[in-house]
Amino acid sequence: MNPDRPELSVIIPFYNEAPNVAPLLSELREALEPLGLVVEILLINDGSSDGTAAALAEAAAVWPAIRVEHFPRNRGQAAALWWGFQNARGTWFAMLDGDGQNPPAELARLWPERHTADMLAGARSQRRDSRLRRAMSRIANATRRSLLRDGVSDTGCSLKLFRREVAASFFPIRTLYSFLPAFAVAGGWTVREIPVQHRARQAGVSHYGLRAMAILPLLDLLALIWLRRRQIRR
Repeated sequence: MNPDRPELSVIIPFYNEAPNVAPLLSELREALEPLGLVVEILLINDGSSDGTAAALAEAAAVWPAIRVEHFPRNRGQAAALWWGFQNARGTWFAMLDGDGQNPPAELARLWPERHTADMLAGARSQRRDSRLRRAMSRIANATRRSLLRDGVSDTGCSLKLFRREVAASFFPIRTLYSFLPAFAVAGGWTVREIPVQHRARQAGVSHYGLRAMAILPLLDLLALIWLRRRQIRR
């Protein structure tokens, strides 16, 4: 193991999530410190127009493990994640959303299971979202699973933990977050889905509507079906 490389990189995009920054990072630190890991926390401010930048700066001032990147304009969650994947230095990568709906304690619970698969993908149990969002998610997940056969029931769950080598299988598309397990499977890596807790938003509003949850993923799905058939297997 490289002594200069963190054991875990946690990648979290933020877009207009100022009220959620401090509570989420406080929970994350509380969850990770008992594990005794060398960690880095990559926080990407995706062109926020509220107080997110200031909140991230305050967090970085009290937690040396934090690195912050500011995008000058909103480029979307996929671009923020891609920056994280390209710049993270850890042996293992983890993902969380900036809205705080995935409790950081669940990431700590996944850590001891990391050697059971190359990627651990969370599946939200008792999902705390609107009926419409749950319905759109069910349709999208069922369509994707039947066509790409990635074996994952809830790819919309942001909580994931995977070896850094798995990220080499990812492709920078607009809906990257919807297809990470599919890319991993196509690259020859093993994926295991684990039920995780989910909670309602404590502050702010969702930035995902029909276009982001259904239309764009469907267009990219058609391209990925072709790409997967042409891909060189690991």
